[in-house]
Amino acid sequence: MTINKMTRRFKYAGLTLPDPAPDLDVDSVRSLYAASYPEITTAALTGPEAVDGTLVYTFTKAIGTKG
Repeated sequence: MTINKMTRRFKYAGLTLPDPAPDLDVDSVRSLYAASYPEITTAALTGPEAVDGTLVYTFTKAIGTKG
């Protein structure tokens, strides 16, 4: 029996973002990408979904009105 660790991939706003560090948890990855994509901090997270041996996490922009 062989155990293989699945790689992760993140999707946001039509972009595929690589896993910056496999040892980080998903919230840490969100914080890391927030420097480039500030709206990712309020985005909803879905996943992981297994696709071709890769775990895919999807950040979806929050839709709403201010006030």
